[in-house]
Amino acid sequence: MRHLKFAPSWLRFLIIFLLAMGILFRFFNLDGKVYWHDETYTSLRISGYTINEAKQQLFNNRVIDKESFAQFQGANQQKTLNATIMTLAKEAPYHPPLYYIIARLWMEIFGNSVTAIRSLSACISLLVFPCVYWLCRELFNVPLSVPGVAMPAAGVAIALMAISPIHLVYAQEAQEYILWLVTILLSSASLLRAMRLESQDKDKPVKERQRPDLFALWGIYTITLVISFYTFIWTAFVALAHGIYVISIGKFKLTEIVRTYLLATLVAFLAFMPWITIVIGDFFQFLISADKTTAQSSLIPIIPFLLMQLIRIFFDIDLSPDNPLNYLITPILLILVGYSIYFICLTTNYKVWFFLITLIVVPALPLILSSAGGIQLSTEPYFMPSYLGIQVAVAYLLATQLYNGSVSRRGIWHIIMALVIICGLISSKASSQAETWWNKGMSYGNPQVAQIINQTTRPLLITDALGNNYGNVFSLSYLLEPKVQFLLVNNQKILKIPDGFTDVFLLNSSDNWHEKIERKYKLKTNIVYSDQYYSVWKLAKSPKLRQRNIPPNNQLSASL
Repeated sequence: MRHLKFAPSWLRFLIIFLLAMGILFRFFNLDGKVYWHDETYTSLRISGYTINEAKQQLFNNRVIDKESFAQFQGANQQKTLNATIMTLAKEAPYHPPLYYIIARLWMEIFGNSVTAIRSLSACISLLVFPCVYWLCRELFNVPLSVPGVAMPAAGVAIALMAISPIHLVYAQEAQEYILWLVTILLSSASLLRAMRLESQDKDKPVKERQRPDLFALWGIYTITLVISFYTFIWTAFVALAHGIYVISIGKFKLTEIVRTYLLATLVAFLAFMPWITIVIGDFFQFLISADKTTAQSSLIPIIPFLLMQLIRIFFDIDLSPDNPLNYLITPILLILVGYSIYFICLTTNYKVWFFLITLIVVPALPLILSSAGGIQLSTEPYFMPSYLGIQVAVAYLLATQLYNGSVSRRGIWHIIMALVIICGLISSKASSQAETWWNKGMSYGNPQVAQIINQTTRPLLITDALGNNYGNVFSLSYLLEPKVQFLLVNNQKILKIPDGFTDVFLLNSSDNWHEKIERKYKLKTNIVYSDQYYSVWKLAKSPKLRQRNIPPNNQLSASL
C-alpha cells in the first residue's frame, strides 16, 4: 500500500473546489425556501413571547394583516434575552437554550429577516470543515491504522461533507442541528486526542509527561460536551457512545483514562443539571396533565426510512419514494456504505473502527428500537451522529483506494469517487434552488397554497390555532402578499363572514365546521389544496350573502 503523507496536487485542488462550492451552496438563496412550521417556532422562541401570548393577540376573531405576525418572529424591544430563555424553559424545555441565545444576539445585530436567521446556521456550518479535519487526523493517526492516510482521509471527508445534501439542508435551517454537529465533532476530536496523549504519557518518565496539555484537553472535552448538551438534548446518547468506547478500549478496567473520562462526563452532566431539572419537571407535568394531545406527525416504516436517509447523505433530489431512480441509487449507495464499514473494520486498529461504529449505532438505536409502529419523519436530525460516522468511513475508503492495487482497480475507484461527487453537486444545486424540500414537513405545500391565494384579488384566510394550523399560518404569512387578510379565530364556531373580500379560504377546517358554514350560509365549498397534513377550502359566497348588512368594522360575531 502506498503511504501518502500529503494528498496529491490534483486531489488538493479538487478538495478546495468542492469546499468552495459547498460554501457557495450554503449561502445561496437563503430566503428562497419556505420558512416552515418549525422555523416559525424558532423565531417565536427567540422573540421571547409564549405561544399563549401570541394566540391571545392574534387568534381573537379579528381581521389582521401579515404585518401583525412580525412582532412574534424575532428580536424585539418588548422582550429581553431573559424572556427568550424563560419561554424555552416554560414551553419547550426539550430545546436547550444555547442556539436560541446565539440567534437572539445575532438577530439583534442583523435583523429578523429569513436571510438573517438562516445565515447564522450557514456561518456555523463552516466550522464543520476544520472540525472534521481535526477528527480525522486524530482518528486515523492511531498506531496500526494505515500509515499516512490521515491527511488524505481528512481532505476527502471535508469534500464529502461540503457537498453532502443532508448537511446542506441543516446548514440552511433556522434550527440548532448544524450547531449540534459542530459540538459532536469537537467533543469527539478532543476526546480522541486526550486519550492518545494519555496513552503516550503512561510509557514516559514522570518528568516528561504532558500533564498541562492533558488537563487542557480534558477540559476542552468537558466544555464541548457541556456546549453540546445545551445545544441538543440528544447529546446524552453521543456521550453514551463515547462512554462505551472509552470503557471498551480500557478493557472494562478502571484505568486512568477511564477515571478521567468519568470525571469529565460527571462535571459536564452537573453543569447541565439545571436544565435537566426543568426537562424532568416538564415531563412529570405532562404525565399528570389531562391534555396529552400530540401534534400531527407522519409515520413511516423503519427500513424505508433508514434507506431514504442513507441515500440523502450522498444523493437527494427530493424524489418520491416510488421513483425508479431510487431503485437504482439505493443499492449502489447501500453497497458503498456497507463496504466502507467492512473495509475500515478490516484494515484499521479496533480503536478506529469501534469509535465509528459506536458513533453510528448508539445515538440511532433508541429511535430504531422505539419504531415498532413506524418512525416519525421529524426525527431525521437525530441521526446526525450516524450521518457523520458513515461519511468518515466512506472518506477513509476512498482515500485509501485511490492509490492502491492495479491501475484498473484504481481507475474503478476514481470513477466511484467521481460519481459520489457528481451526485453531491447535483443534489446541492437542486436543493439550493428549490422553493420547498422534504425537510419542510407539514409546510411542504405552503408555496403552492400561497400561489393559489395570491392569485385572487382581495382574499381572506380563515383558520384557528388547533393542531398544525398555528405554525402553518405563520409560515404562510411569509409567502402571502400584503393584500391577503387573516381572520384567526379561537374556536371553530360558525362565523359571520365580513364583507369586502372577493375570495374566502378556510385553512384546515374540520369537516363539521365547514359543513355547518355551508348549511348556515348556503355556500359552495371547494377544496383547492390537500396533503397528508392539512387542506385548504375556498368558499364561494352566494349573491344573498354579498348583499347582507355587515358591520363596517369587520368584527366577527360567533354564534353556535
